[in-house]
This record gives sequence, structure tokens and C-alpha cells, in this order.
Amino acid sequence: MPTPERLLIVDDDEIFCRVMERALSRRGYEVMTAVDADQALSLAQQAPPQLATLDLKLEHSSGLKLLPELLEIVPECRIVVLTGYSSIATAVEAIKLGAVNYLCKPVDADEVLAAFERDDGDPDIDIADHPPSINRVTWEHIQKVLQEHDGNISATARALGMHRRTLQRKLQKRPVKR
Repeated sequence: MPTPERLLIVDDDEIFCRVMERALSRRGYEVMTAVDADQALSLAQQAPPQLATLDLKLEHSSGLKLLPELLEIVPECRIVVLTGYSSIATAVEAIKLGAVNYLCKPVDADEVLAAFERDDGDPDIDIADHPPSINRVTWEHIQKVLQEHDGNISATARALGMHRRTLQRKLQKRPVKR
């Protein structure tokens, strides 16, 4: 039986780390998590990962600063930068610094794994006429987190950092139009 690929998740959101760790472990990966740059570098030296996700905005650092340091330790590591604070400038810098991809949160495990696999750009990607409304993005994110928690309202509310009743009220509403 082949050794599973080792994947390092670096994100200061511990709930996100746990959810991704569980999802990726179920898919056969050996997952390590770190909540800051120092912990990530230490783990990479002890057990070099083949894959890594880096949060762009860490509590006391930046994924952009960590990216070249991690590649110095593990040059063959494939790194995907994840962020809730996306911009064209940071996307360009992440790729220039050696990331293989850049994703905007919220993301799920399948999106992350697909990002590791993509080496080429897609010139035929659909370009939206209008960005989705903030209400639509919120609705989609709630649905994604709810699915990740197998429909458990209490666990979803904890993951989203909201009161269970607030979440229940939001779920009673119809999906928001784009």
C-alpha cells in the first residue's frame, strides 16, 4: 500500500483547520495543521509535506512571507494560497513566489484538491457579468458549511461563529437571488 501524501494546512482559523483536516484525511491524505508560520516551518522540517495550503492573512504574519520560506525547506512542495481577502495584487504575488494556485474562501476540500492538480490556466473560464450579491455569497457559504457538518445546525452555527437561533432564522429564508 502506497504511503499517503502529506498535506500541511496553515491557517489561524482553528475551526477551518479541523474541518479541512477531517475532510482531507477522509480522502486518504496524511494531514498536519499549523496556526502560525513558526509552527508551519517546524512541521515542514520534521515531516516535509508534498502539498500545502497557506492562509494569506495569518494572525502575526502573511502567507506571502511564509511561502518562500516553506519552499526553501521543501522545494518540491505544491502550495495553494487561500484567502478571504483576495485581490489581484496578492494573487499575482502568490504565483510569482511559487504558489501553484490561489483560491478565495470559502472553499471545500474538493476545490482545494482540484487546485493542486491544475497546472494550466483555463482561457475558456466563464466571466460573470456581475459579481454575486453579498447576500448570495453569505447564503452559499452557510449552505457549504452546513453540508460540511452533515446538516448539524449546532455544529454549523459554532463553525460560523453565530448563535444557533440566528442560523435557523437565516436557513428559513429562501435562497437569495444572484
